[in-house]
Amino acid sequence: MDTALIIGGTRFIGRHLTDELLDSGYDVTLFNRGTRENPFADLDDVSQYTGDRTSGAALKDAKEAVEPELVVDCVAYYPGEVEMAVDVFADVEAYVYISSGAAYEPDTIPKREDETALRPCSEEEAVDDSHETYGARKAEGDRFVFEAAEDGVNAMSVRPTIVYGPYDYTGRYKYWVDRIKSYDRVLVPGDGTNIHHLVSVYNTVRAIRQVGEHGVPGEAYNAGDHTVLTLEELLDTTAEAVDADPDFVTVNDRELAAGDLESTDFPLYNPNVHVLSTEKLKAIDWDPVTPAESIARSVGWDGETDRDPGPDREQEEQVLDSL
Repeated sequence: MDTALIIGGTRFIGRHLTDELLDSGYDVTLFNRGTRENPFADLDDVSQYTGDRTSGAALKDAKEAVEPELVVDCVAYYPGEVEMAVDVFADVEAYVYISSGAAYEPDTIPKREDETALRPCSEEEAVDDSHETYGARKAEGDRFVFEAAEDGVNAMSVRPTIVYGPYDYTGRYKYWVDRIKSYDRVLVPGDGTNIHHLVSVYNTVRAIRQVGEHGVPGEAYNAGDHTVLTLEELLDTTAEAVDADPDFVTVNDRELAAGDLESTDFPLYNPNVHVLSTEKLKAIDWDPVTPAESIARSVGWDGETDRDPGPDREQEEQVLDSL
């Protein structure tokens, strides 16, 4: 394959995926509404096709214009969008749907593609746009991928856990980078041993390309850093990458109450252990970057984010002053 269509492509995962595919010799076309600046506008190997991904007619027009061999769907947030896309791209060499580790039912460690149950999705949840139904909607999209594969479509899913890296508009990891760079004392919820499996954007896009080229139709593949870090290890590695040595102050919910805070107010903290098995991805020769290398490549990004996750520093200072 040497021609790829990325549905999305200008923001975070799609942006890095474009680089990954270009480095692998692909000609890339980005399909989106054109409402955001195209960072690849000056590159001859990257084209842009403007259209609305919620329109079946627009998807068909893009397919006819581009004739892609690989299609990667980065922005399918509703099951109906996946159902429509697998129909339009039924005869391409590979269609890869970006699902999520949130598609799984909780409370299993680790979560495995062929063993752990997916979340159910009601008709109401399938069209809801709230954070609470995100995992259910992604799971239902997976089911449409599986059904399409049964009908002969070379469709597959990639399920990343929380993705971090440059251009992450959620700001979840950048919150911690900024705290470590800016302050001598950094509040850490819990005792630092909390585990919420993360995946660097570099490993995510390597996974997507590998699945597109070598995945099995109808299969889903988890994507998470091959080494799982505790929150404390993540912060220590980040501090080393930015050459800082702050005092990490671990606090419980009783102590956080001094600033009207709870542990779950802090990004990347999850009271429930969340780990994805990556054995299936490794079996198709996925070659992950280490967390230390990914973090070193990520901490220098200082761009704008859509969100400002985490507590205000004023609240954090109230807690620190009370200790």
